Amino acid sequence: MWGYKATVTILCLGSLATTMMWFLEDDSHLEAHRAPQIKRQRPKPSQLCKGCKKIIDSVVTRYSKTWRKQEMNYQKFKVKLQQTCNGFDNAIVTQANTPLGSTILFETSAKKLLVNSELFNLFPNKHPFSNKTLDTCAVVGNGGILYDSNCGKMIDSAEFVIRCNLPPLTGEYEKHVGKKTNIVTANPTILLKLHQSLMERRLPFAEKMQLYGSAMILLPAFSYNVNLALSLRAAYTMKDFKSSVSPVFLNPQYLRELGGFWKARGVKAKRITSGLMMVSLALEVCNNVHVYGFWPFANHPFDLYPLPNHYYDDIWPKPGFHAMPTEFEHLLQLHSDGILKLHLGRCNKN
Repeated sequence: MWGYKATVTILCLGSLATTMMWFLEDDSHLEAHRAPQIKRQRPKPSQLCKGCKKIIDSVVTRYSKTWRKQEMNYQKFKVKLQQTCNGFDNAIVTQANTPLGSTILFETSAKKLLVNSELFNLFPNKHPFSNKTLDTCAVVGNGGILYDSNCGKMIDSAEFVIRCNLPPLTGEYEKHVGKKTNIVTANPTILLKLHQSLMERRLPFAEKMQLYGSAMILLPAFSYNVNLALSLRAAYTMKDFKSSVSPVFLNPQYLRELGGFWKARGVKAKRITSGLMMVSLALEVCNNVHVYGFWPFANHPFDLYPLPNHYYDDIWPKPGFHAMPTEFEHLLQLHSDGILKLHLGRCNKN
């Protein structure tokens, strides 16, 4: 089905495995953010891993073809997502889809949780999206390809901006990644390592959340058993300190259905990345989806200079949990089919 599948397979084998990076790995940025230092110099052939230039050139060739939105392709793909997952109504736990007295079945286990009044009152009344489809959405990953990208203004020009894993946005980063945020995911591992599981001082966490304005903070409370208590502490912290952000919970039923949707299309992984989750949601609720910060190689696509793992640090993720190359292949194919627009390179040169 995918013309690129052989290339992706190569990435999983031998020395090329060292080049695989994914910028939305859930627990890979657990130290204080330090901006990486990048030398924008084209590397010598000996500095590239064997075969990497050929692979990157192949991807760039596919990417560089003239892009036009293909409305029929977009509508067909959107309908498939809606029929399987219905993210518009079900991506987020609400009082409408999870009533008082109902039972929540966790995403990855047989654990069940009765919805009592205290938990029910944490849920929004209904889905948080407008009743009309949004015009433009930007889904922003945290990849090193955004470093020095000058994409901030373009990202912030979108009607709705979705980010992943509580990334830094201020100071030197804003020019390249923007600041506007409507949804941002928050993985409990980050809360565990950077905020001491919210068992000590909670004010620093509450203050950090102000960075995201009035955004929804998306917590996976019902994905793994260990996530529940920490996610609830995060939600109560935001409410107790009267934060401008709104804590909401990912619906485990939606995540199971979305995982099955992508598994049927060849994404064989323990779990899809939060990035692919957010791209999938955007394709249901937005007419035009623009994707930034997704690039699974250690070198820039056009100049080939080395890239850090994230735009804000060079801490590498744990391998093996996600099917990163396969996910990127799907995003590239969706780009080629005119379903979404994948942005690579510096925005002032697009």
